[in-house]
Amino acid sequence: MLQHNVGTRHTCPATMQIDREALYFIGSYGVLCMLCCAVALIDLRHGIIPNWLNLAIAALGLANVAVIEGATAAFSAMAIAALVGVLFWLLQRVYFALRHFDGLGLGDVKFLAAATIWVGASGIPTLLLIAALAALGVAGGLQLAGHEMKRQTSMPFGPFLAVGLLLTPALQSWLG
Repeated sequence: MLQHNVGTRHTCPATMQIDREALYFIGSYGVLCMLCCAVALIDLRHGIIPNWLNLAIAALGLANVAVIEGATAAFSAMAIAALVGVLFWLLQRVYFALRHFDGLGLGDVKFLAAATIWVGASGIPTLLLIAALAALGVAGGLQLAGHEMKRQTSMPFGPFLAVGLLLTPALQSWLG
């Protein structure tokens, strides 16, 4: 016969409450994964990152910041994202003026601004390092597979930026 002690509270790991903010972050990160997959596929197929995807990434990031850190932090994240966007737009324009072709598309610039909301300005160098290393790895793999890779060979950078955005928050958490 099973006895149940009235007044005794039993806890097991399955019934422990999960932090609401952590649960929200996990859910929003899952949606971010889907949005980044869409960025990668569309950029690979069509060579663009649609504005609506960049806006969705930015809006989701703002909602995440507002829930976890508050409205003031969300406004600050928007301002920093705008500043990063302007900085990369200027770099894109200077590169075009010097080389007479685009090294970074406007969709990539907008993506970096939206990504800043997720990783902060201090996370952008890590995101870019991950993206650049991934792109170099793919280019090297294509070269080894017999595809001719020249200076003029163009590859969409959006898929690599998406990978960088997905990995940077994990690295930021791990590194403290």
